[in-house]
Amino acid sequence: MAAAPPQVGDQRMAERGIGRADAPVVVTEWFSMTCPHCAAFHRDSMPAIKGTLLATGKARLVFRDFPQLALTAAMVARALPAERYEAFLGALLASQDRWAFNRQANPIEELAKIAALAGLGRDAFNAAAADQDLRTAILKGQEEGDKTYHIDSTPSFIFNGPGAKNRREAGGKSPEDFAKLVAAAAG
Repeated sequence: MAAAPPQVGDQRMAERGIGRADAPVVVTEWFSMTCPHCAAFHRDSMPAIKGTLLATGKARLVFRDFPQLALTAAMVARALPAERYEAFLGALLASQDRWAFNRQANPIEELAKIAALAGLGRDAFNAAAADQDLRTAILKGQEEGDKTYHIDSTPSFIFNGPGAKNRREAGGKSPEDFAKLVAAAAG
């Protein structure tokens, strides 16, 4: 039996992002929570980008799951309230060696521990990890990203603004390179 599509208005699949909704440039980041390049971008470049571009209203960054090995992590992250998503995402990217690549540990158990720190109890964690509607929605979003933007690696960014329509850039970006791309998209 096929899983039913997510309910219309399913808040777990609502847009997750940072920056003003009316920013002139919208950058969509396709990422995987087990991608070391994504983790490096969030660790090395994101703090400066948040301060100079997102907090100032020059751009908005929207997160889109391209989970590869991280489907369960994406499902659990989306089960959290929207206001906890970005911080949880950062925690997962910063601790990949603990939950995603630790051969001495059970990755699901480690992920559950991190989710508990974010306020998601074990029952809610188990429910999120088993939610076939959410799984289907995330995979559908990944498929749409692949078809629409030819996403084939993470991180990949789609820049949209007056000076750019669906400009795809793959790979981690320095804060300076990211700012140049936002400026070009702004026109």
